[in-house]
Amino acid sequence: MENTMDNMKDSASLPFFGIPRIAPYIRQYRNILLTMIFCGLLGSVMDIGLPLLQRYALNHFIEGETLDTLPVYIVIYVAGIVFASVMNFIACNGAMSTEVRVNRDLRGAAFNHLQTLSFSYFNQNSVGWIHSRVMSDTGRIGSLVSWSLMDCVWHTTYLIGSVVVMLVINARLALMVMVILPLIVVLYSLFQKKLIFANRKIRELNSKITGDFNEGITGAKTIKTLVIEDKMAEDFVKDTSEMRKKSISAARLRGAFSITMNLASSLALAIVLWQGGFIDAKDVGTFSMFMSYAQGMMEPVRWIVDAISDVITTQVNIERLTRLLGTKSDVTDTPEVIEKYGDSFNPKKENWEPIRGDIAFEDVSFRYPDGDEYVLEHFNLDIPFGTNIAIVGETGAGKSTLVNLVCRFFEPTSGRVLIDGRDARERSQLWLHSAIGYVLQTPHLFSGTIRENLLYGNPNATEEEIDRALKLVSADEVVARMEKGIDTDVGEGGDLLSTGEKQLISFARAILADPRILVLDEATASVDTLTEQKIQAAMETVISGRTSLVIAHRLSTVRNADLILVVMNGKIVEQGTHQQLLDQKGHYYRLYTRQYEDEATSNILA
Repeated sequence: MENTMDNMKDSASLPFFGIPRIAPYIRQYRNILLTMIFCGLLGSVMDIGLPLLQRYALNHFIEGETLDTLPVYIVIYVAGIVFASVMNFIACNGAMSTEVRVNRDLRGAAFNHLQTLSFSYFNQNSVGWIHSRVMSDTGRIGSLVSWSLMDCVWHTTYLIGSVVVMLVINARLALMVMVILPLIVVLYSLFQKKLIFANRKIRELNSKITGDFNEGITGAKTIKTLVIEDKMAEDFVKDTSEMRKKSISAARLRGAFSITMNLASSLALAIVLWQGGFIDAKDVGTFSMFMSYAQGMMEPVRWIVDAISDVITTQVNIERLTRLLGTKSDVTDTPEVIEKYGDSFNPKKENWEPIRGDIAFEDVSFRYPDGDEYVLEHFNLDIPFGTNIAIVGETGAGKSTLVNLVCRFFEPTSGRVLIDGRDARERSQLWLHSAIGYVLQTPHLFSGTIRENLLYGNPNATEEEIDRALKLVSADEVVARMEKGIDTDVGEGGDLLSTGEKQLISFARAILADPRILVLDEATASVDTLTEQKIQAAMETVISGRTSLVIAHRLSTVRNADLILVVMNGKIVEQGTHQQLLDQKGHYYRLYTRQYEDEATSNILA
């Protein structure tokens, strides 16, 4: 969780409330903004001129008892109102357009940046927190640089223009009205830090509540099976109650600020009423003009109250979004690599060398970014192309470490991981990932149809290639049971299919990509025994012509592996073929014997 006091210090040092940090996303719309500001200025100037026209009407038509210029006056007055309306319409249209476009750009930038971050970032930040950054924070920033800017132009111009006109016409009375301005500055300095702190706490709680929503929806089945609805409701009520307390506290603070500021602005009207007797009785128009300006100044002052609070609140949103955009991935390509091979969004595939699939660990030591102990130390291993490597061990033993390093989900702390004889860091991540097929223990499908999910593996796949991939892992039987066949919708995350069905589809998707390196992370753990047997029968064909890394819990599935690595407490303790490891009568032997006895017992009981 972010340190609040540190954020407070950072906030105080940000010029213009952090706007320079997001300036690159605004600068491209400067023409729209300039047009919006220009039209807003003209509209405000016309609003400033209306009390002057009223002054003329009172002094000339009423006091002067003549209507000689009335037709011209009516034309000018109506034309002024129409002109102001047109200018305000153009300004509003520009503000709306800017808000939508800035929101789109910021959300696009945040989403794309998330795609470049390593797994450790998502392990450390909840879905609700990230969702709030991408949607809520960007929305408030978009509103700030559009409507808040437009309001600033309108109200500031009116306030300054009114003061200038009053000073020209009656400097003494104008100066008396202006005594409220220093008071506004003092009030702002007193309330600023308290409002920043209160709004930051509210945003943090809002992210937490968003996370509660996410867990309540995605974990609905688990909640029901564990019968913990009351516990989840209790936690949610606790967070929302805390949100209510903080929101009420912030609202009271903001209300006190608003009331105090409104009282200060009301003094302007009182001063005009009090000092009105000093104005020439025949100059009723001037008195009316000062009354209009004094009342008209109340709205800009009230806006300043809201704007200051909004800007302070949005400053927190800017800080959090820019912190996300400034987060560096634990795994990055060097500028030289990007120059030659491109990045994830602009690949230069014409420079990509063909991948054969040779893998080598050269004196590799590794510890996780948030860990103190080394998982691997001075590890060396050659995996020639076409080798079938099995990684086995008890649950939580650290079997995924080697795979994470091969896939560059993490970088070695020291040493090198070589792909086709070259350090993997000398080529782009996308180059490597494009040659890897990965089947997770917990399968994930994207919203859409089965066909659309399969085409993620190979967008150019033919119907024959799709059918072959489905048949190879027995997924064709799943498709045959569907009413719409391969065009059946799988639902969000594939929830309209069973876990086993999702696994088979994800398996076929990986095969369809025709990867040079195939990673199976306990890929058969979610399917039934009969389907597992079918997949095992097809495995020889699946892994043929590929380098395969198989993470397995069921040791019976890896007996034919070329090399078995036994992992215990995050370290490789044994390696060899199935028979060699049995002959050693070590950890693998005990794992295999125990598992064999458990399966035999289950068969007897069955």
